[in-house]
Amino acid sequence: MKPASFKYACPTTVAEAVGLLQHFGDDAKVLAGGQSLVPMMNGRLAQPDVLIDINQIAELRALQVNGGLRIGAGVRQRTALESFDVQRVAPVIAEALRHVGHVGIRARGTVGGSIAHADPAAELPTIMLALDATMTVTGAGGQRTVPAEEFFRGVFTTAVEYDELLTDVHVPVPGPASRSAFVEVSRRRGDFALVGAAVSLELIDGAARRVRIALSGVADRPVLAHRAQEFLEGKDPHDPVVLEEAGRLGAADLDPAGDIHAPGSYRKKVSAVLVKRALSNAVNGE
Repeated sequence: MKPASFKYACPTTVAEAVGLLQHFGDDAKVLAGGQSLVPMMNGRLAQPDVLIDINQIAELRALQVNGGLRIGAGVRQRTALESFDVQRVAPVIAEALRHVGHVGIRARGTVGGSIAHADPAAELPTIMLALDATMTVTGAGGQRTVPAEEFFRGVFTTAVEYDELLTDVHVPVPGPASRSAFVEVSRRRGDFALVGAAVSLELIDGAARRVRIALSGVADRPVLAHRAQEFLEGKDPHDPVVLEEAGRLGAADLDPAGDIHAPGSYRKKVSAVLVKRALSNAVNGE
């Protein structure tokens, strides 16, 4: 299998890449790590007329703590996984990245590529939703920031317009009382998750505050478990009864679709278990 013929462009600045996107419009695709796009092109599921390779844009590879954790869209997943700044500010990102494919995938795949691809089962979109991250999108008119809750619009669909480029992700620096965890269930290590759960909260005087619970694999995008979040606010997440009810509420409003990998009823049941497990891991530091 091989892709259909295409033109190739390799810009060295964000402005040049945006100019190319403006010029070619929907006929162009952006190549970062290529771990999703290239297989789709080889299978003729994607047939862009122009491939815009952004790997030579140095500014997209920046990773720094500056008023929050900023991860350039071109940062390799393995780089983020091994980053001291990521481990210090948002270790749950590294925790989730260990579940992404295999070593070779993480060595080429990029943080921005996974987020912009917006696979409903992917780990990074779910993590960014749980961490209340914002995405920086750059177009001809300049930059704009989009909260994670507004960024993901559906299956493989985001707030990035055809003539815009996701350029970085900003994760707020959590407080000293913050806790987080990520868990997922997949058929085999490295497979796409059947269901995943990411949790972020603050534990103050034994009570949960600022709770965010995000789930993957249960809808056309990562979703927040609002009822479970509201229930947990101010309660003791060490209490088994509280955890049990939080898990139940986390799955209560879900109506996952079934597929060849698992029926929707299974995904819903697993969601309740994973919400409870992620919360337990977060508060107990596991």
